[in-house]
Amino acid sequence: MSAATYPNYSPGLEGVIGGISTISEIISETSSLVYRGYDVHDLASKGCFEETAHLLIYGHLPNQAELDALKKTLANEREVPEQVYTAMKQMPKNAHPMDLTKAGFVAYAPFDPDYAKPATDDAANVAKAIRILAKASTIVGNGHRIRQGLEPLKPKAEHTIAQNFLYLMSGQEPDAKTAHVLDSSLTLYAEHGYNASTFACRVTVSTLSDLFSGVASGIGTLRGPLHGGANEEAMRMLQEIGAPDKAEAWIHDALTNKKKIMGFGHREYKKRDPRAIYMTKVAKELSAEKGQTNWSEIADILEHVMETEKNIYPNVDFPAAYAYYVLGIPIDLYTPIFVIARVSGWSTHMIEQLRNNRLIRPNCIYEGPTSATWVPISER
Repeated sequence: MSAATYPNYSPGLEGVIGGISTISEIISETSSLVYRGYDVHDLASKGCFEETAHLLIYGHLPNQAELDALKKTLANEREVPEQVYTAMKQMPKNAHPMDLTKAGFVAYAPFDPDYAKPATDDAANVAKAIRILAKASTIVGNGHRIRQGLEPLKPKAEHTIAQNFLYLMSGQEPDAKTAHVLDSSLTLYAEHGYNASTFACRVTVSTLSDLFSGVASGIGTLRGPLHGGANEEAMRMLQEIGAPDKAEAWIHDALTNKKKIMGFGHREYKKRDPRAIYMTKVAKELSAEKGQTNWSEIADILEHVMETEKNIYPNVDFPAAYAYYVLGIPIDLYTPIFVIARVSGWSTHMIEQLRNNRLIRPNCIYEGPTSATWVPISER
């Protein structure tokens, strides 16, 4: 039967209200996004990711003393036990970085000081959220080193979260522009309402499971190309096109053959993804500064054709894809970078869920066989 048979059924839960939240608001009509009342553009352009994480987890923007205290705590909590690296080293070399990241968090969970605290212990959950935030860039960055057959590096206390990832990934100190671009992207990726991975996290902890189990659920959900993996696919699409003089023919052919154009459109926005506006700005600035405008020129052509012919605009994954590429970040690390950012939003949502918890358990419509008659196994 079709969905029209059931007036209360919405495929993909589109339009269904899953809860009440004070964390972020997506305003589809104006194509805007706010975190706890603050426009995401202001947060990305005027602040740093640590300020945004503080806003999400603690509910307000930090003053200087609070920001300094958070950075100090993050620096102290950034390292992970050697046993976690040992577990990650047991993964096959062809394991996707998202699976390695998930394994890292699962391996770390029993080492957490608040591991045995009940799921409803709010103070313990906030402390876990900060440790999750601190360790994410280390797990992803050193996970990349492990996959390359290299030994993990020790994080540096003076680094920001963005700098820590870039340093561990490459073994080199990042320059200011590189760190700023990545930092901005972390803010833009930090939170986005009841998206698929966030909802998965909330479902998990609604059973009174723990935040680490929720993070594992979130990572598994984010791994799919219809969610976090879109930025990886967007860059591979740009690589397939190869050069600006091939872009227009490629996009027209793709549209004629109804090929999915990765990095364009978003269910939540009627027009532009507000995150894409600022990400495009910093991506183009970076490309010009690094003398690598090939990808941004291809992007301009694709954006023009998609807007004029389909009235479809890029989402944040599109400019983030070529920005990361210019930064020298391997494509299969794009989605794990998403994890580094989104653990701040995931943790905040899980804490909010547990503060006023009710088990998330929707109904479904059964369309299977009815009145089946049992037949003894000897007669089947």
